[in-house]
Amino acid sequence: MSKICINIAWPYANGPIHLGHVAGSLLPPDIFRRYNLLLGNEVLMVGGSDQHGTPITISAEKCGMTPEEYADKYHEINKKAIEDLNIHYFFNKTHCPTHFEVTQCIFNKLRENGYVYVKETDQYFCPKCDRFLPDRYVEGVCPKCGAEKTRSDQCDSCGTTFEPGDLKEPYCTLCGSTPEVRPSKHFFLKLSAFTDRLIDYVKDKDYWRSNVKTFTQNWLQDEGLTDRAITRDMSWGVPIPVEGWDDKVIYVWFEAVIGYLSASIEYSRQIGQPDYWKEFWKNPECKHYYFIGKDNIPFHSIIWPAILMGVGGLELPYDIPANEYLMIGGGKLSKSRGGAIDIPSVLQKYDADVIRYYLSAVMPDTHDSEFTWEDFQTKVNTELVANLGNFFHRSLDFSKKNFGTVPAGEDDPEVTKAIEEALAEYRACLDRCDFKKGLKAVMNLSSFGNKYFNDAAPWKLVKEDKDACGKVIYNVLRIVQALAVLAWPYVPAATEKVWGFLGNAGTVQDAGLDAACKAPAVGQTLNDSVPVFKKLNIPELKEAKKEKEQPQQPANFTGPFADFRKLDIRVGTIVSVEDHPEAEKLYVLKVNLGEEEPRQLVTNIKSIFPKDYMMGRRLLVISNLKKAKFRGVESFGMLMAADDEGVGGDHLALLKPNIDVPDGTKLNCGMENSSSRIELKQFEAVTIKVSSIKDGKFMGKDIKLPANAPRMVTAIVDGDNVIPFGDGKDCVITVDDDSGILDGADVR
Repeated sequence: MSKICINIAWPYANGPIHLGHVAGSLLPPDIFRRYNLLLGNEVLMVGGSDQHGTPITISAEKCGMTPEEYADKYHEINKKAIEDLNIHYFFNKTHCPTHFEVTQCIFNKLRENGYVYVKETDQYFCPKCDRFLPDRYVEGVCPKCGAEKTRSDQCDSCGTTFEPGDLKEPYCTLCGSTPEVRPSKHFFLKLSAFTDRLIDYVKDKDYWRSNVKTFTQNWLQDEGLTDRAITRDMSWGVPIPVEGWDDKVIYVWFEAVIGYLSASIEYSRQIGQPDYWKEFWKNPECKHYYFIGKDNIPFHSIIWPAILMGVGGLELPYDIPANEYLMIGGGKLSKSRGGAIDIPSVLQKYDADVIRYYLSAVMPDTHDSEFTWEDFQTKVNTELVANLGNFFHRSLDFSKKNFGTVPAGEDDPEVTKAIEEALAEYRACLDRCDFKKGLKAVMNLSSFGNKYFNDAAPWKLVKEDKDACGKVIYNVLRIVQALAVLAWPYVPAATEKVWGFLGNAGTVQDAGLDAACKAPAVGQTLNDSVPVFKKLNIPELKEAKKEKEQPQQPANFTGPFADFRKLDIRVGTIVSVEDHPEAEKLYVLKVNLGEEEPRQLVTNIKSIFPKDYMMGRRLLVISNLKKAKFRGVESFGMLMAADDEGVGGDHLALLKPNIDVPDGTKLNCGMENSSSRIELKQFEAVTIKVSSIKDGKFMGKDIKLPANAPRMVTAIVDGDNVIPFGDGKDCVITVDDDSGILDGADVR
């Protein structure tokens, strides 16, 4: 058993936390904490509310509250929101006696060791407000990259830090006037004394994310370290433990990072083990992780390590998995800049697991990611519900109804291999804090489970050979248990329910990661189950879509299927699958359509179908759509797929020919196609459905099919007229047998 100390960035207590906080620095450490608990490690995880600084005092004044009242209000709001997200850690606050004590102790120790000294320095002063201005209340233009509305301490765009006077065109954010630079005496941290030690500390951190190591090395080698003031002219904050300095406080950037240590000490005192923190902070075998946003990199990779070095005897950060930004509408989610989606409001509408899953899937780990309500609904419905939730429910429901207990069986080598490979990939990802890829390993195993279930067709097998069916279900339940364990760090509430549905005692945490490779006990009673995830239907999205849509003109039919003649649909083979360079959820495909060069298409099915599924696949392309551009990449056509949402399902399936025909084969149902470029609305005017053939009929209507027609076919429907979608000969369009698509699915 190892000891792991997880330290979480401190959200500022001037408003409710938003989705950016959760995706950036709150959810990742909770996933990591749960993973380490599954491993059996002992975890100390701490953080809390950053309560000091002038923004709190200004906001408090506007609300007629004291700074402490105001900061405590949002401390409690955010503490509850974090707990409601099933994120659990010791949530302290910086305005508390223990934090004051520890901060002042660190200050005095650094001063005794010669790393803190007094120096007269320039500070921004607003003559109109008659006050010295903290860094974040002066904005202007970054002298390095030219970014506007840049705070006077650090540029969010390029990461450059500033001293008073560095900023171009500065202005007071309180009154808008131009501030002056005036001298004031302050205590400074002798950061320059740690340059060589910090360079040596960073050099072997090859496992750090590239953004963290590159940023840190640039600071150390290219820009060099300069001493920094650690006190400010204000009254709200940690008092300076030196006589005669009552009009100043220890600056928030210096004391906030000390909060990790003070929170650890406060927690130890609260549990009645006052020295417990030493098992983590004074233990060379303990690894310290810091989960932060990229704007806080230098404070955790340079300044905090320097403070720890200056004090001595305390463990330095082992890893600093800093995330990029979660964007909305192209801008960073931020309370101070607006556009934030606060967690208390979101939790009123959506389950915590749904939010956790989506933010894990789009986590801005190595680059900024975009949040949209459309993508939120799509990912939850097509991934969480249709894949993982569907597998859980169909497996547990069938098993309970037909067996009641875990049936006897033998380990299927194919299932064993799938679970072991998923576990190996999962562990490799989570060990290096790559949570988004770890989630993909979970979802890929779920996809395997769905395919295994479909291929075995237990609904048929149970009628023919119940013992053989039981052996299949035994292995299906092995996959269910493996997924309940592996998905627990991501969606803990749902997977604990699944654990109970299996009839298992205790909790997933009690069982540990080893339980992923074990089967539920044969003969164990299965409990009644219900779906653990529900499909989202966000009303605002439907209304927004209606507003954007143009009134559709009725089709001017001159005969059956007249509009179908406008479509140039061809069979193709995917020869290349690449990630879109600027959009996380898009693929850029090259498809051979029998032309001189492969056709380039941009498609948004990346979250549904992995690359290995797409590569070499036969599919259908509408080749005469007008050219479109998606985030700078041109697309010259559109794939065709079936979607059964309109008939109560949640599946998406790509169409394909039922026989091997040459690339470029036109699917005209025996009619001529148009060579003119069409718009998407012209395609949408044609009704094309997918359904199984029952008693020789397609959705209850007569249809003429070739002798080799598959079980499920695609057809164009015009009133009572139905014609099979194909080449008018032997080729009929179908879907994969394991797609799960429901009869009556629409083609789009």
